[in-house]
Amino acid sequence: MKQISFIHAADLHLDSPMVGLKYLPAGILSRVKESTFTALKRLTDEAILRKVDFVIFAGDLFDGEDRSLRAQSRFRTEMLRLAEHHIPVFVIHGNHDHLNGTWVHLDMPENVHIFSQEVEMKQLETQNGNRIHLYGFSYPERHVFDRKIDDYQKIEGADFHIGILHGNESGREEHGNYAPFSIKDLYEKNFDYWALGHIHKRAFLSENPPILYPGNLQGRNKKEKGPKGFYHVTLDGSERSFNFIETSDIVWEDAVIDASSAENFHQILELCQTTINGIRKKKTGTLLSLFLENVHLEDAKEKKSINSELLELLLEEEKEEREFVWIVELSVAENVQVNKEHLKAEANFYAEMFKTVEDYGAEEDTLATLYDHRLGRKYLSDLSNIDQKEIVEKAEKLLINLLYQS
Repeated sequence: MKQISFIHAADLHLDSPMVGLKYLPAGILSRVKESTFTALKRLTDEAILRKVDFVIFAGDLFDGEDRSLRAQSRFRTEMLRLAEHHIPVFVIHGNHDHLNGTWVHLDMPENVHIFSQEVEMKQLETQNGNRIHLYGFSYPERHVFDRKIDDYQKIEGADFHIGILHGNESGREEHGNYAPFSIKDLYEKNFDYWALGHIHKRAFLSENPPILYPGNLQGRNKKEKGPKGFYHVTLDGSERSFNFIETSDIVWEDAVIDASSAENFHQILELCQTTINGIRKKKTGTLLSLFLENVHLEDAKEKKSINSELLELLLEEEKEEREFVWIVELSVAENVQVNKEHLKAEANFYAEMFKTVEDYGAEEDTLATLYDHRLGRKYLSDLSNIDQKEIVEKAEKLLINLLYQS
């Protein structure tokens, strides 16, 4: 019987700097910085436990083109563990860890097969005698806008054909349109499986043939919410199974609390504590964005305590928790109903403010000034037009709330 079992993972971003989290307690910060490596180790553990035939990494193993020695060394250690169990690994590099970067090179063990900058086919014969053709390419530079999918050509002589592609499915505006393709393009190649990378959110684009984005192994910011991991895939003729395995040691979450029923500070504190305990996950740390809405407190001192002491109380017991829930963002808002046209008529200030916001939103690259800054270029990731619009909208909402509270 022709059957293969493999792991499909992508977007490891090993040694990601986790920008903006330096204020965390030392113990939690250390764990957050280690989380991408923890996720990789969990993947290796599962590969060995499940005795898979091979592992696929569909791009962006490393967070940057410089590929830190620490990241390379830790990756190499895990690949050596797989080599001990005779598990081959197939790697393509993506836009973040492209081949044109500069780094101090560490050789990988012989079980690691890296695709070159041109689409090529690599052969594998499993211990059960199944023959597999794997097709893919590594990015020669950061920006690859060509339709590389056109270069994938099926070569007969294998039991299974698997395409590996780090790229953007047409129509997804929230990500860089690198190596673009359509689902129809993939259908036409007549492969048995497509192992995709680049999109950090899990997506099942097709069942026949299977076309999957596994998402990344570990969320790195509040936009990458929820459990992260990889797929354990089994192909058996016309039968297929896809088992998602969670690897993230740190999970990002959002929570919204309607505080309209709370009459005092203590009741708001209890609402928050109940929500936090409901979010707490076994053997996992959580970084939480908490949004308090419809807060109505008559007492001025209690109002002040919400802004000055609530967060401190909620974090008091979390520093030593293995299963911590650490609030990285606390937003407190009253239920402010805004009629923009009324405010514009009320004062020229509001008219000018809304006009400024509209102008920012209409610009093709709203945050160009930040990217032109020397430090901005270094630390900011690419933001889509949708991301930029969301930032402007949040800034407007925050400004309105601050004006109403003043």
